[in-house]
Amino acid sequence: MITKETTIEELVNKKPKSVEYMSKKGIICVKCGEPIWGTIYEVCKDKGFNDQEIEEIVKELNNL
Repeated sequence: MITKETTIEELVNKKPKSVEYMSKKGIICVKCGEPIWGTIYEVCKDKGFNDQEIEEIVKELNNL
């Protein structure tokens, strides 16, 4: 199960389709091959998403 505390590395390993999904959300460094460190929550916060939006992203990632 993916949670907001899942690291980006774990996410990509568990759900390869997440790369395209995250790219569409504006988190494009996953796709370009640059390493992203931290959790889904941290990365989304850095991109300006609020807690409710992050919860929706996590839900959608689990449904991929």
